[in-house]
Amino acid sequence: MRVLVISAAFPPMRAGEATNALYLCRHLADRKLDVHVLTSQSNTAIDDSRITIHPIMRQWSWLEILRVGTFLKRCSPDVILLMYIGWIYNYHPMITFVPTISKRLLPRVPFVTRFESALSGAAPWRTSRLSRAVRKAMAQWAGLENVSYNFGTLLRDSDRIIVLCGHHGDVLSKEFSGLMAKTVLSPPPPNMLICPENNGAARECGRRALGVKDNDFVIAYLGYIYPRKGVETLLRAFQIVRRQGNNVRLVVIGGKIEMAFLKRPSYLQEMHELSRHLGIDDNVTWTGEYTWDDDQASVYLRAADACVLPFDDGVRLNNSSFSCAAAHALPIITTQGEMLEAAFVDGENVFLCPPRNPSAVADAIKLLMDNPDVCGRLRTGARNLAQEWFSWEKAIDCTMATFGVDA
Repeated sequence: MRVLVISAAFPPMRAGEATNALYLCRHLADRKLDVHVLTSQSNTAIDDSRITIHPIMRQWSWLEILRVGTFLKRCSPDVILLMYIGWIYNYHPMITFVPTISKRLLPRVPFVTRFESALSGAAPWRTSRLSRAVRKAMAQWAGLENVSYNFGTLLRDSDRIIVLCGHHGDVLSKEFSGLMAKTVLSPPPPNMLICPENNGAARECGRRALGVKDNDFVIAYLGYIYPRKGVETLLRAFQIVRRQGNNVRLVVIGGKIEMAFLKRPSYLQEMHELSRHLGIDDNVTWTGEYTWDDDQASVYLRAADACVLPFDDGVRLNNSSFSCAAAHALPIITTQGEMLEAAFVDGENVFLCPPRNPSAVADAIKLLMDNPDVCGRLRTGARNLAQEWFSWEKAIDCTMATFGVDA
């Protein structure tokens, strides 16, 4: 079976969506599928004989709509999987009409859309008047019924929809009433190379690389550093903990994402300055970004005693940094937002705090430092959670089921 994966995000692009798309393609190839990838011209770093990469897209705009159609016909896939989140396509609406184009050109080919987020669609209002006029003409051509302003015909004309957390399904179902009947939930597995424990050798290697002492309690943060990840909360919580003892270290694993944050373009620099301002810089290690083909980030996680992910909006199943920490069986401190999915059980597989509350996060860290039994229970819970919700085997089984293929 030939599978065409469409994703503007692919290595060497610095984004979790890029790494996850690569690992998804590799796991599909492991199932003996013929995997092709339509991606941006800049994404030419991968040399894998199992995957055929077509880096031919320039801007994913209306000017390339004929290029997409021509490529679909030439590739002649048996199924199409679109990886969608608005920002990787420059928020342009062109890609949101590709399911309809595919149906016209390849009517028997199933079209599946995987939403990396339901909170980031296209933004036609950002484009020129001419572009908005083209979008209006495309909507009329596609048939105006159930055409979404932000998601075009993705919801209506995709045969199946994959969402990464329950909240995303709820948001999208408000856009299209028939959505849930064709939607499946499949959280993202770890998007990093995971090093084996090797009876503690990986932990020893990581702690040696970080320069920490045997009795130091090492807290890890994992993920790209950008607003709403709660890094400010973590730094202020760490300052509180540091006041009560010197045997605690913080390692921040991750770097800057390629997404542009117009209101805070220098967010990472702000966090470095905040660390210095709080007087904790000597006890904080910033590792920088890690790459898709290196297990160094996993080595650092092996060195840690706990992971803290204080998201401003609360934890959800789509948080790939959470799945990576769980895969390492780390006790995880994170935050509870307005909605909490049933997979997360406070005190069993996660320790929950209110968002944007440094004092609560500090108290949770101190509790874990002083209670090995609590750490052990959370480790076991995280390991079980990873096996149940974040395994690549289950994710690929689910993805292939949307293709109409038995796993």
